[in-house]
Amino acid sequence: MSAKPLPYTVADFHLRSHKNAFQVKAKGEWSKISWAEYQRDIFKISHFLRTTISTELGRVGVVASTRYEWSVIDLAAQCAKRVLVPIYPAVTHDEMAYIINHAEIEVLFLENKSQVRVWEKISSSCPTVKTVVIIDKFDLVDSPLKHWDALLESKLAPEDTKAIKASINTIKMDTMATIVYTSGTTGNPKGVVLTHRQIISEVVEAFTTCQATAEDCTLTFLPFAHVFGRIENWAHSHFGYEMAFAESMEKIKSNLVEINPTFIFAVPRIFEKVYIAVLSSVENNKIKQILFDWALNQSKIKIEKVRNFEIVPIKEWAIAEVAQRLVLNKVKKAFGNRLRFCVSGGAPLNPAIAEFFARCRVMILEGYGLTETTAAIAVNTPFDFQIGTVGKPIGDVKIKFADDGEILLKSDKVTPEYYKNPKATADAFTDGWFKTGDIGELTPSGHLRITDRKKDLIKTANGKYVAPQKIEGLLKLNPLIGNVLIHGDQKKYIIALLSLDHQYAKKWAEDNGIGSTEINVIITNTKFTDEIRRHVIKVNSELANHESVKKYQVIVEEFTVKNGFLTHSLKVKRKLLDQKYKDTINNLY
Repeated sequence: MSAKPLPYTVADFHLRSHKNAFQVKAKGEWSKISWAEYQRDIFKISHFLRTTISTELGRVGVVASTRYEWSVIDLAAQCAKRVLVPIYPAVTHDEMAYIINHAEIEVLFLENKSQVRVWEKISSSCPTVKTVVIIDKFDLVDSPLKHWDALLESKLAPEDTKAIKASINTIKMDTMATIVYTSGTTGNPKGVVLTHRQIISEVVEAFTTCQATAEDCTLTFLPFAHVFGRIENWAHSHFGYEMAFAESMEKIKSNLVEINPTFIFAVPRIFEKVYIAVLSSVENNKIKQILFDWALNQSKIKIEKVRNFEIVPIKEWAIAEVAQRLVLNKVKKAFGNRLRFCVSGGAPLNPAIAEFFARCRVMILEGYGLTETTAAIAVNTPFDFQIGTVGKPIGDVKIKFADDGEILLKSDKVTPEYYKNPKATADAFTDGWFKTGDIGELTPSGHLRITDRKKDLIKTANGKYVAPQKIEGLLKLNPLIGNVLIHGDQKKYIIALLSLDHQYAKKWAEDNGIGSTEINVIITNTKFTDEIRRHVIKVNSELANHESVKKYQVIVEEFTVKNGFLTHSLKVKRKLLDQKYKDTINNLY
């Protein structure tokens, strides 16, 4: 493992002339940013932070979507020995104020006018913030707020640059680098402290395992406020690959084709949407459906023999190649022409979806980790992966299991503490082992399989344990269903609340001749109720009797991050929804 903290690489950025650091799209055109330009901007923001926050390890907050300026702020804070605290743009006013005050943020970077309006509402209750910087361009009339551009237009004296480099040289491995607040499903978020030791352990070991190099190129769209997105930014600096910023979540599809990345990081929902789009494109055309099913089957025949180390007859190999080139390549080309692999994390990936993409020669490497473990502690690799698992432990990671199956960890990747929360820190460890809260097992080959969240496991009145994520994953294979809440703890049977994907539901209604695209109307239509009923029956056929869904209810309201029903990593807030839909749940029993 590298013995130096990440900012040591910044001093050499100007020497990386073989490729550009970033690509950013503005006004319909992709522009390139060199490593030298990146270094210049980092040093200017670092100087600003050093002169604005007088003490080492003073806190810097950033509320912004994933963009170039976020990357600059991240490394500038590290170079200045200040601690970066990311805040999701979609958090509530109360959550933002809580994080700012708990972390004692002194300098706050905001992205746009919308965030300025939020800040104006909470600023009087956030006394530690002394300086606010706005990233986007707009007029600040009679305002104490600073413009990002003004900071970059300033000149750095030679002694200022020298001071920044001296600051970098004094950073130790156990120096605090960032505090990442977990979104949590209930209560106030906890601030996960990450030092440079955790960052370097993760970046070097996880990305070396995935064989990242300076010749790679990624399209990035995950939120940097989440540790899974953040490590992509850190690894970019360490390995020197090129990174392009997606314009928006809605434009990922076109951006993939334009950038042609060699690998991407994504959450399962991205792959679910592509999977749904592909199936929807062929389901109304019988000839296309037959041809697509034939191609998938030919690929399956070949893949299963390869996995079992069997010889594939030339004829079968040739047919599989024809199926790939004529049919399945269209799926792969949706990710561009150079894709080597995708990394999936943040939530469980349905094995059926992973298998589908494998047959289309889109390699999805599922990994597993938490904010507290600086993202991945296990990951499948291009030459050693098993669908349905999250791969083998990486680097220095040691794993053992508690009596109830909970995964326990030891690694340099594990947080040393929760910020200003000694009780939570003590509760998170047992005899020096970090308690993940996840239930899992090792396969005979040493791959880790996650079965469920410990706190989410349902115990029915009959004493049977049920893993809700398994049922949710099967139900969401129908594109009409956006999210699912499974319930049944201490009850005689399992029920499900089904939240629709509103966009797809409206399209489905149009395609099926339903005279309205109002969700209230759609869910009462006979065609819709029959479609959902058939799907639930199909799902139940794949489940044991004690885990099958006996009753369900379609919910009009969509589960989203914006309305607070999902965490920022797209996990269902079970306790909140249990309370909100208490009467609905009781009626189903």
